Amino acid sequence: MTMQTNQDFELALDLLQNTGINLFLTGKAGTGKTTFLKRLKEISPKRMIVVAPTGVAAINAGGVTIHSFFQLSFGPYLSPTLKEEEEKKPDFKHQFRKEKINILRSMDLLVIDEVSMVRADVLDAISDILRRYRDGSKPFGGVQLLLIGDLQQLAPVAKEDEWNVLKDYYPSTFFFESKALAESSYFCIELTHVYRQNDTHFIQLLNNIRENRFDDATLAQLNQRYIPNFRPAHNSDYITLTTHNYQAQQINSRNLAELPDEPYTFTATIENDFPEYSYPTDEQLTLKRGAQVMFVKNDSSSEKRYYNGKIGKIVFINADKITVADETGQEIDVEKETWSNLKYTIDPETQEIVESVSGTFSQYPLKTAWAITIHKSQGLTFDHAIIDVSAAFSHGQTYVALSRCKTLEGVVLNSPITRNAMISDSRINAFISASEKHYPDKEQLYTAKLKFFMALLTELFDFSRIQQQLQYAAYVVYTHLQKLYPELNVQYGNTRDAFRTTVTEVGARFIQQLTQMSTGNPDCQHDERIQERVRKGCAYFLEQIDRLCTPLLEASQVEIDNKETRKTVNNALNKFKEELRIKQHTLDNCKEGFTISAYLSAKAKANIDLPPAKKKKEKGEKAAPPEKIELSSDIKHPELYAALRHWRYELSTTKKLPAYLIMQQKALIGITNILPTSANDLLMIPGIGKKLIENYGAELIALVEEYKKNFHDVIDN
Repeated sequence: MTMQTNQDFELALDLLQNTGINLFLTGKAGTGKTTFLKRLKEISPKRMIVVAPTGVAAINAGGVTIHSFFQLSFGPYLSPTLKEEEEKKPDFKHQFRKEKINILRSMDLLVIDEVSMVRADVLDAISDILRRYRDGSKPFGGVQLLLIGDLQQLAPVAKEDEWNVLKDYYPSTFFFESKALAESSYFCIELTHVYRQNDTHFIQLLNNIRENRFDDATLAQLNQRYIPNFRPAHNSDYITLTTHNYQAQQINSRNLAELPDEPYTFTATIENDFPEYSYPTDEQLTLKRGAQVMFVKNDSSSEKRYYNGKIGKIVFINADKITVADETGQEIDVEKETWSNLKYTIDPETQEIVESVSGTFSQYPLKTAWAITIHKSQGLTFDHAIIDVSAAFSHGQTYVALSRCKTLEGVVLNSPITRNAMISDSRINAFISASEKHYPDKEQLYTAKLKFFMALLTELFDFSRIQQQLQYAAYVVYTHLQKLYPELNVQYGNTRDAFRTTVTEVGARFIQQLTQMSTGNPDCQHDERIQERVRKGCAYFLEQIDRLCTPLLEASQVEIDNKETRKTVNNALNKFKEELRIKQHTLDNCKEGFTISAYLSAKAKANIDLPPAKKKKEKGEKAAPPEKIELSSDIKHPELYAALRHWRYELSTTKKLPAYLIMQQKALIGITNILPTSANDLLMIPGIGKKLIENYGAELIALVEEYKKNFHDVIDN
């Protein structure tokens, strides 16, 4: 690795660890992009998720596929911002589990490997999902992106019906057409040293193809590897790379026929419309013991024993069973899988994407694999390969096929390469040219580091989100509970105002001080004066939050009869409590000093370690015993209140009715505070009518008299 290459490698690592800027990391085939990702995963303090567009690419990158992680449909996606009706919601078909939501909320860095094969609409779908669970005002929810790939390699694939949906919204399917990416700033770093090939002559030939400089001399030198009618030895490691599936099938059929064992043929079950060109494997799948095979679908079972693109060898086969051994020798008993053929259109009335299953295909998820398509070879390396690009049809195919090989001597061409196979795309060339202007210089890197440090420090002492949730909670209490719990309503208003003056506004001034101390300070991350201010600030704000919010939360545990009101109040309160908990956790973890890694770790844990949700009350379930409820300051006689609630609880249990149907909460509080001594007194209380007095009036008066007898000292005071 040259000094310049070392600098680029280390610069990219530095940028991803110490800034929040997005990065497009590119480079020729074999320049160490995969090595870089492995190194980043080893040393980065950030919580990262690695995804890729295909199963093979995901396995190579140590990640998962984009569609499985984000639960995306394979059809086209239109962001709500692209539709005529702005209020439309994203077209997500599934709700994420709590575990997945926690991951989305806590991740710092999203790595997308082999991004050249990712469609623009897929990136926009990812952005909308992250906005949904994180910061809705920022593209990709504010998550930092690392996009790894070589645009001179394979392009994204879109079926005709998919492109018919997308073409009105995107100039092309390439990832850089993404609307969310256009809103994002990014740096671009290109790794230049080639490791896959050591032959400088071969490297130069590949560069000529990649950079659209394929002159007559380049073609002539490549075509020296054309060997007519070449047939590798039976036990050789040659694999044939073709542009089309049917070419690979012909080669695989010939090799299969040469195996001596008995063949077995398995017939696919096809229902309704599933066109032949979409078959994932052969309708009549013929296999033998000893055949080299590839899995063509991810394992749908929970065991996840194989993935799309995994290679193995059949070690046992009969009419009812197929066993495949993978490269480690592990044996897999294979079962049939089912694929669905989907169609996508735009509904002219709703502008929604309509997805329907028009047919299914069921078969063993295998195909013979002495040959594979160039598309499936991306990311793989071979010592020897037979290459057929005579029918190349898209950008990057010829370059990808040739660059899979370590040496020019390991390449065998089964037909001469012509200029027609050298397909170049002007949109890619324009993007690459523009990307070169985004290389970060020292000043930009310094500025980005300072900006990232200050952004996190600002986030630590920014209390605006808590203020907003407190403001909303106070509004909800005022709207729904001011008559039932007037003192609680006053407490919310007072706490809201006090929090603004002693926490939120002080925090804003504190941020201004830290910004002034950091501006022009090249070593601000290690400045002891700044660290001392952080320590004092954390202590102050933790104390103020506890002083103001703890009594409010304790007083908020009140009983509400109306189901919708209770739901509205609890939702507002829970959002406030969640923002409060996250802030308290991060402040507590930074009270001894602030570092980027410590803060990111604390924030991630705070977003994940949510308190367990309370079990929802099932229909018909008995109310909780009244003694478990905390009392509001609005209750003037808590002992009587407890007695009345116990009476109501016992009666509701006996009659098998909800407690509020026995007597409403406002009536319970009215009796507690007024201490009625007659039916007329009871009738004046909201929520009490003649029927209730007729049924329970005597019992209620008796409870009040019993209380007055036992607690007369409290009443007199």
